Amino acid sequence: MAMDANEIARLIREGIPGATVTIRDLAGDGDHYAAEVVAESFRGKSRVQQHQMVYEALRGRMGGALHALALQTSAPE
Repeated sequence: MAMDANEIARLIREGIPGATVTIRDLAGDGDHYAAEVVAESFRGKSRVQQHQMVYEALRGRMGGALHALALQTSAPE
């Protein structure tokens, strides 16, 4: 079963408090999303570490309920 964009955003915000999250459905099929996540907690972390934080927030749903997620992460400017 595919995940809803609002559910993805909610999980990320819960797992990364204070994050600004923007989700786009890339294919209109509810399976392929792009997420832009901006969070102060990313400051000083590598891109890999930032992405790992997002994956942890998704609680193991990547590859299952959530088929594909293109991530863009950053700390606020």
